[in-house]
Amino acid sequence: MIDVEIDNGSGFCFGVTTAIKKAEEELGKGGTLYCLGDIVHNGRECERLKQLGLVTINKEEFQELKNARVLLRAHGEPPSTYQTARENNIEIIDATCPVVLRLQQRIKQEYTNNEQKDKQIVIFGKNGHAEVLGLVGQTDGTAKVVESLKDVEALDFTKDIRLYSQTTKSLDGFREIVDYINAHIAPGASFEYYDTICRQVANRMPNIQEFAKKHDLIFFVCGKKSSNGKVLFNKCKSANKNSFLISDANDIDLDLAKQASSIGICGATSTPKWLMEECKDAITNHLK
Repeated sequence: MIDVEIDNGSGFCFGVTTAIKKAEEELGKGGTLYCLGDIVHNGRECERLKQLGLVTINKEEFQELKNARVLLRAHGEPPSTYQTARENNIEIIDATCPVVLRLQQRIKQEYTNNEQKDKQIVIFGKNGHAEVLGLVGQTDGTAKVVESLKDVEALDFTKDIRLYSQTTKSLDGFREIVDYINAHIAPGASFEYYDTICRQVANRMPNIQEFAKKHDLIFFVCGKKSSNGKVLFNKCKSANKNSFLISDANDIDLDLAKQASSIGICGATSTPKWLMEECKDAITNHLK
């Protein structure tokens, strides 16, 4: 019998678990509950909550909404979202992750204390990502977002730099950027950096590599929109070349599974445990 193991360290992070629990609680009260953007970057979980009554809306739809209940997901939102809610009599169910919320407050304080507006507030993150939009919003849109060293090269190294990070980014990538800025900052300018990466995500990277090494074959279950999923999958792939990214059980190559003696199933912080269980069942039922 082929050994099929689910990684105990995979699955929803604290912030996502809390957001989904809040959604389920609010849906249980009856009435319409809206969510601004996908509650989690996993299509199957979004579909499950849709069946329970959760209505996902975009920014434009939110602007037109009045006298309603809206859930804000774990990624957080810029101040403008709360302003719109006040103006349109929208009840906010705030499920912003505490780690993200603290980071928003730190960046806002940095921006508020920047009286001469001469400091560059820089965020290592993915342009357009929901969390990053919320962080940039704390600075009235003035923070600079860098995704790679190429973006960092465009900074003004004669001016002070304050570097923060999206909570789900790679620690290695962050350190690489810190080293580059340290090597290029002008003598008259200051550079301070703050490691604001969530350890729930960062600690999964070495753990998931160890898990991947244990098995002949890895199926990494992840939604197509998940940023941390892409990072974690690459870590799997670096540890085990026989790692495959799948959305759900339908993507599993069962013929490939037959050739393995040991199969590992893991996923992103946006991957529900029930979906990984579903994938395991599909494999074990096929191989009976």
